[in-house]
Amino acid sequence: MAATSLEGLEESLEATSRGITPFERIGNNPECVARFAVDEYNKKEDKLVLEFKKVLNAKQQVVVVFVYCLTLEVFDREGQRMKVCEAEVWFKLPNCWELRDFKFVDDA
Repeated sequence: MAATSLEGLEESLEATSRGITPFERIGNNPECVARFAVDEYNKKEDKLVLEFKKVLNAKQQVVVVFVYCLTLEVFDREGQRMKVCEAEVWFKLPNCWELRDFKFVDDA
């Protein structure tokens, strides 16, 4: 994962409500988090199955961690078709990333 700018991030943690909100670009962007989610899924499967294409929707939740909820479009290299999936990625200061959930929604 790329280095994260922490400037303003701690203030954002305090200021943001605990609800799910639109993704704010504070050091990270939706594409960066989405690529992490796809890479982690491929590692879990122990093969390069999916190729990230674009973010269709992105939200975040700030509690003790940032919770990113993403809807992604990926290319399934095995099935040779586009797919839509949902990923939940957690980020905790200082630089700890975790893919919490990754599931397929539908073919694109």
